[in-house]
Amino acid sequence: MTLLPLEVFHGLAGLVFLATAGSVATDRHHPRRWGSAGFWALLSLTFLGGKALPPLAVGYLVLAMVLLAAAGLVGAGTTAGPEPAQRWAEARRLGNRLFRPALLIPATAVAGSLVLGRLQGANWRLLEAKQATLTSLGLGAVLAIGLGIHLTGARLREPAKEGGRLLQSIGWALLLPQMLAGLGGTLTRAGVGDGIAGLASHLLPMGNPFAAVLAYCLGMAVFTICLGNAFAAFPVVTLGIGLPFVVQAHHGNPAIMGAVGMLCGYCGTLVTPMAANFNLVPAFLLELRDRNAVIKAQWPLAAALWILNVLLMALLVYRF
Repeated sequence: MTLLPLEVFHGLAGLVFLATAGSVATDRHHPRRWGSAGFWALLSLTFLGGKALPPLAVGYLVLAMVLLAAAGLVGAGTTAGPEPAQRWAEARRLGNRLFRPALLIPATAVAGSLVLGRLQGANWRLLEAKQATLTSLGLGAVLAIGLGIHLTGARLREPAKEGGRLLQSIGWALLLPQMLAGLGGTLTRAGVGDGIAGLASHLLPMGNPFAAVLAYCLGMAVFTICLGNAFAAFPVVTLGIGLPFVVQAHHGNPAIMGAVGMLCGYCGTLVTPMAANFNLVPAFLLELRDRNAVIKAQWPLAAALWILNVLLMALLVYRF
């Protein structure tokens, strides 16, 4: 028996989404009141239903959310946050203590992965071993909320209120990482990797070891730009180019290929709006006028890092 399953934190997230839906539905001044309320209510249902909902039902719920977002019916409300002067005053009062809740989350995730995942008895375990990191991350978030309330003296309803306002600012982009990861799995099962292998073998001189490395690194970056997620691009490009050409044809080291290949994918992450959690969400949170400002600031570094990763893989993958 697992004492603290991951589903507990899925349920807590669902309650936050449900509270956001209720807040939007009762806000008569919200410009997209019912569409936004429906979006967050449907999202909360997918989290609260969990494993009880059949996959097909979840798929229809996701399609309904996509239709609401595509129709422009999802948006932020008119409720403003604290005044800048008030925020600055609180920041000066708390000083570096403001960082404690943020640092508590990764600390709990690391400690949970190394320690809490191993706590078990004859008929029980604290965390499910395969989900120890994610469960510890959720536990860290809950502890950070408690610490934040203690440090600031805020009321218990403030995290839900401000969290809901933050969710509305992000909007539909919140779902993009999960959907793109699911797309990567779908492409892999559909055999896209085999199609890429055939295309690459006809268009590129794969008999050359460096050409195989270049094709793999370029594929990781391009597919990440298209999918918005290096983890989604990795199985497709690795099965299509990495394993058949870099590893099998030229006897490259698969560990080095995978590690450096992921870094090439991350370079693509830095330059695509599809990676909404990295590139669009910060622009929303910082209230930047140019939604692509983050990408414009990152692309020169991304290009330089990609070139260095190509050279690094070519130097190491066939020698170790």
